[in-house]
Amino acid sequence: MAGDDVADTLAAMGPRLRAAREHRGSTLTGVSCATGISPSTLSRIETGRRKPTLEVVLQLAKEYGVSLDELAGTAPAAEPRTSALQRSGDDKAVLPLTRYVGGLHAHKHVLPAVQGPPARPRQVSHDGWEWLCVLYGRLWLALGDQDLVLSAGDVAEFDTRNLHGVANAGPGGPVEYLIMFGPQGERLRPRTPPAPGLSAR
Repeated sequence: MAGDDVADTLAAMGPRLRAAREHRGSTLTGVSCATGISPSTLSRIETGRRKPTLEVVLQLAKEYGVSLDELAGTAPAAEPRTSALQRSGDDKAVLPLTRYVGGLHAHKHVLPAVQGPPARPRQVSHDGWEWLCVLYGRLWLALGDQDLVLSAGDVAEFDTRNLHGVANAGPGGPVEYLIMFGPQGERLRPRTPPAPGLSAR
């Protein structure tokens, strides 16, 4: 690997490490307690102000459950497999649609059917920006003090530093939705040109 390639890989390592940490919902303090690396060191690595050593990268790769190839951006693309289906503690099924870390990544989520009125979703906050599209069912999206019920075809986007949480909005079957998550400050950019012959009104 040429010198420029090494420098570029190290420069991209910080954002990938931050994305891997945020994907797991971990805080700098939590990772520090688990690895013994100080929060300030972790922060400087994530922001590119400090180059990580191999020992640190190995520790963080193990903590985040990612490979060195993923952190270096050299992991080969993999075909989506149903074996990649994961389940969280609330019985939500999650299917990763992208295998790399850093930049935008996408997941499909399925919330099981519920019996009776659901409790208000538990809310969390973290760095990043999220886009959500409901494919089937009715999704309860709690954004701070605001409550929204989204149906198939509805889309929402929000800064994940705001408190947020989701739940099945009620009896009637499961809910399926797509999530795209990206780094703080990165948002989707519409690129659809206007149709020929149509003028803005």
